[in-house]
Amino acid sequence: MTEAPDATPETGPVPRSDAPPHPWRGRLRAVLTVLILALVGYLGGMITTNLWPISTETDNFRATVRVTPSLLQTSVVHAPTVFGDIDMHFAGALPAPGIEARLQVKEEITDLFTQGRVDVAELTPEDGEVRAAMESGLRELGLKFVGGVLLTQAAVVGLYLTGRSRPPWRHPVIAIGTATALAVTVPSLAAVTTYRTANFAAYEATSLLGTVRSNSGLFTDIQGQAQKATPYVQNLLALSDALQQEFVPAETAAQPGARFLLISDMHGMNYYPLIQQIVQDEQITAVIDTGDLVNFGRPQEGELAGIYTAIEDLGVPYVFVRGNHDALYRTDEAVLRRLDQIPNVILLEPTDGEFVEATIDGVRITGYNDWRYFAQVGVDFKAEQEVAAERFATATQGWPLPDILASHQPFGLDQLETGAVTVNGHMHSPALNDNHIQMGTFSGGGLVNHFQVPQTQEGDDTAGELVGQPYAFDILSFGTDCSVQSLTRYTYRNLVSGRPQFDNVTIINGNRVAAPAEEGRTCGPELGVETTPITPTPAE
Repeated sequence: MTEAPDATPETGPVPRSDAPPHPWRGRLRAVLTVLILALVGYLGGMITTNLWPISTETDNFRATVRVTPSLLQTSVVHAPTVFGDIDMHFAGALPAPGIEARLQVKEEITDLFTQGRVDVAELTPEDGEVRAAMESGLRELGLKFVGGVLLTQAAVVGLYLTGRSRPPWRHPVIAIGTATALAVTVPSLAAVTTYRTANFAAYEATSLLGTVRSNSGLFTDIQGQAQKATPYVQNLLALSDALQQEFVPAETAAQPGARFLLISDMHGMNYYPLIQQIVQDEQITAVIDTGDLVNFGRPQEGELAGIYTAIEDLGVPYVFVRGNHDALYRTDEAVLRRLDQIPNVILLEPTDGEFVEATIDGVRITGYNDWRYFAQVGVDFKAEQEVAAERFATATQGWPLPDILASHQPFGLDQLETGAVTVNGHMHSPALNDNHIQMGTFSGGGLVNHFQVPQTQEGDDTAGELVGQPYAFDILSFGTDCSVQSLTRYTYRNLVSGRPQFDNVTIINGNRVAAPAEEGRTCGPELGVETTPITPTPAE
């Protein structure tokens, strides 16, 4: 007798489906299970290193090290201190787990300092000492991480077996084994391939150097100032210097062929005594200013502030392109004519449509003016800048590509070719996008972009300070092979109140900014300064 199909009073017979389940659903479920188990294992390893961090030390310093849970610190060695943070950024093929190392000075060293028996120079770790301590610590950290992964997966297995008399074992064992291998192998491979000197991208110190330089001039001798500071700061400076020497690549720290101070948007403020001090202390080859020297387009502003005399007193070439605040109308060249009277000033576009190449210590620099003017309205600024860039490209057709291409605004630079970097100001905010360097404002945007903090209470550090855009500048170094060596970025504050402090110092490896220069070139001070009018070479 044939059985009737299932039926219900409402719908009648229900047909049975003999079609097999879709195989991809099972595979997808298996893959998701493995990924979830791998993530659980990774979290277990990370939590283990945080609950029981490892300890590593040199002769003078001790550090507790753990895997950081923050996704924002991927491929970063982060060293927080009470005086600021030290971050070393790496750029590997795989994003590596972030590492946090909490530094402290050994108690016996601090005791010696209180007795005046140790000089700061004696605290500098010996060659390889920091690296050996870190490698030893990372090995131990890796073992603890792996142990945490295995314990976590063992706990997962235990939970799976709970309450089961005869559980299936083949598929769970394969899934847990694969997940464990992923949780261990992927982070380990990422860490091993990322945390190498060749992958070093940037060194950043926040507040640390600013604390030492409080109540002193910028860029005075760090060690000399540190002798007057607390023993703890002295120790941190010695460690910071050792980390830079150990992990900043040799080509980045080598003797440069040329060093350029990049500034912009002075807006009528005579901070040139500070610039002169930077030029001397940092052995600057030349200053590159991308415009907005004054506020209202009148050269008299610079005269009243003593800017032109101060520029001449710098004693190094001063390369300049006009900004949108440096004229009263499009064809107004009064500020340019006044700057042209200063012996060390080099105008890259001395008059409308005529361009100059400056070769300084072998580094080729070109650029073009911003032909906007003060209080200009009703114009598509981006389109206008693109037209200016196209005009520059036509006028320099067939000319060798520059190492530095300068203009005030960023909008037209993107469509121009250059051998190395482009630099611009105008935005009052430092930024870096591949080979495009956008400078902040050296003067914080000048008086017209600030408001003054009132006296709120006696001894208030910010009372009387001008608050607005942050102060910022860059130092761009070229090697003796004419390749970009490094970009060092500074932001600072409390300049007007006479207590300048650094907020941030970042050293960026040159190979992260631009490709190496063509082979066979040399750069250095023996090549001197040369200016050449640019003449286009029509395409054949």
